[in-house]
Amino acid sequence: MARTGFYPGSFDPVTYGHLDIIARSARMVDKLVIGVGVHVGKQALLSAAERISLIETVTKPISEHSGLKISVVSFDDLAVAAAKRAHAQVIIRGLRDATDFDYEVQMAQMNGSLSPDIETVFMAASPATRMIASSLVKQIAKMGGDTSLFLPHEAETALRAAMARR
Repeated sequence: MARTGFYPGSFDPVTYGHLDIIARSARMVDKLVIGVGVHVGKQALLSAAERISLIETVTKPISEHSGLKISVVSFDDLAVAAAKRAHAQVIIRGLRDATDFDYEVQMAQMNGSLSPDIETVFMAASPATRMIASSLVKQIAKMGGDTSLFLPHEAETALRAAMARR
């Protein structure tokens, strides 16, 4: 039986940290559904369609190299509900630090109560990507800083274009 994982996030924009988790997920699952969260209360810089297209583009080499089947969907409800629709057995979450851990454990416990058949798997961020957060990358970009260390070229281009539209 193929094992399916669900990796939810805002991916606004997709970073090297996200790509690290996606690539490492290939060791655990046969198929990975990347869920782009669309929430009314959050003001994303990139549209859901832009984020989906960008993720499809930058994950293609990972899929080709690892054999991991990757699909990208959007969702505007609970991540655990979206994981169920994706027929996922696991939700994959990346952890950068203890603050992430405290929040993610609480979320995993809530999701486990709502859907006991879906397990949450935590992946510690690689040392090279541990400091990367989309919110900080956007702040660096807004202040004219170099984001190439944190974003694939396609994401950097999309971020700059989105900022120019504002």
